[in-house]
Amino acid sequence: MSFNNKVIWVTGASSGIGKALAIELSNQNAKLILSSRNKEDLEITKSECKIPEDVKIITLDYEDYTNLKPIADEALTFFGRIDVLVNNGGISQRSLVKDTAITVDKRIIDINYLGVVALTKAILPHFIENNAGHFVTTTSIVGKIGTPLRSSYAASKHALHGFFDSLRAEHHNDNIAVTLVCPGFVNTNISKNALTGDGSPQQKMDKATANGIQPERFAKLMAKAIKNKKEEVYIAGAKEKLGVYVKRFVPKIFSVMVRKLSVT
Repeated sequence: MSFNNKVIWVTGASSGIGKALAIELSNQNAKLILSSRNKEDLEITKSECKIPEDVKIITLDYEDYTNLKPIADEALTFFGRIDVLVNNGGISQRSLVKDTAITVDKRIIDINYLGVVALTKAILPHFIENNAGHFVTTTSIVGKIGTPLRSSYAASKHALHGFFDSLRAEHHNDNIAVTLVCPGFVNTNISKNALTGDGSPQQKMDKATANGIQPERFAKLMAKAIKNKKEEVYIAGAKEKLGVYVKRFVPKIFSVMVRKLSVT
């Protein structure tokens, strides 16, 4: 698969992984549709792309998931088609289960799961009609394992795996691919924006996040996984990857390991 003249819609493109991926795809001659809630930041991303004239912007809010269909319809008018949808937007969490208001649980599920599902369903008929398409969704290593302070975040990311594994099986004969990208720690503002128990942002960078993979490096690896139509890929440090395999093959040992993680 070549990205040359492919039309790729990237959500969460105003910062972090989404911004870095947009720039990387533009460097590989893709035509882009960029989305997030922040139009000004999207314009900055657009200006840093290789050919800004081949980049369109449309704002969306995953939390407003019942109103995403008209936005998808408008996005389809920009280039007349969409070849790849990258569901990358989302929000994280830093709070204990006992301290997390149920409204925070709901907001995380609305954004990370229902918003992604709604946008996917809005584009799915287009892919079916074209007998081609590729859904790429950024989940998390925590979409495979649950760790302290991320109960609702982990639940939302686990849910994405269930949904997209089912979609992949249902639409194999429609030539629709699904790639699930599981980041470990990446040096972005995700921890600063993470919701605490009362719904307010944490407003500080986690040490592990600060020491994570640089977004530009991550974007190159993610683009490679998309190009190769990988079904699932872990882009993470050795410890995060180890956790996935220990949980899979020796879950009791993983339970001991995860209990030792800091919850403060």
